[in-house]
Amino acid sequence: MDLDTLVSVARRILQEEGVAALSMRRVAKEVGATPMALYHHVRDKDELLMLTLAGTADSVPRPELPDDPRDRMLAVAVHMHGTLARMPWVVEVLSLGDLTDKGALWMVEEIIDCCLARGLTPARAVAAYRTIWHCVYGDLVFRQSMARRAEEPDRVRHFPDMLTDADAGELPHMTALAGRWLELTAAYDMSVQLGAVIDGLLGAGERG
Repeated sequence: MDLDTLVSVARRILQEEGVAALSMRRVAKEVGATPMALYHHVRDKDELLMLTLAGTADSVPRPELPDDPRDRMLAVAVHMHGTLARMPWVVEVLSLGDLTDKGALWMVEEIIDCCLARGLTPARAVAAYRTIWHCVYGDLVFRQSMARRAEEPDRVRHFPDMLTDADAGELPHMTALAGRWLELTAAYDMSVQLGAVIDGLLGAGERG
């Protein structure tokens, strides 16, 4: 048993079954060792998770980035979204809060640099990054949840089917759009929406 084997087994469990399935006991069983033996290689589960994340960002080539700060910021955000969309297990690990792949931090650096170049204060630059990350992360989590629900047999779709003409008085716009809701949401373009968010963040920062 060596560290590379432990990391490989942990990553496979994460990819196939998710964070909830990963434990030191489970990994030990997979490699034919005792849980205590794993602690000769890793301090705890968090360190093992960090090791599984290491190198994931570098496995995707970095895009060519434009010079304009606003456009560069958008390109980085779109790259971040696209990279994580291909690695659902990474999104789940990142949901734990303070775990990350150091190789991915160039994206954070770029976004903050773009904000500073457009005149935002360091505090506003960090806040802008966090807003972009929340948009990216939230969209990915929602997409994953919807994909899992779509696989459930005999699942009844509640929204927007729950809306009827009787709701028009209280919810006139949503009732009118109910018949087109799926069509409109299917046409949702994350890059366009990220651009709108970035324009708002830069504009608000420059004004205040």
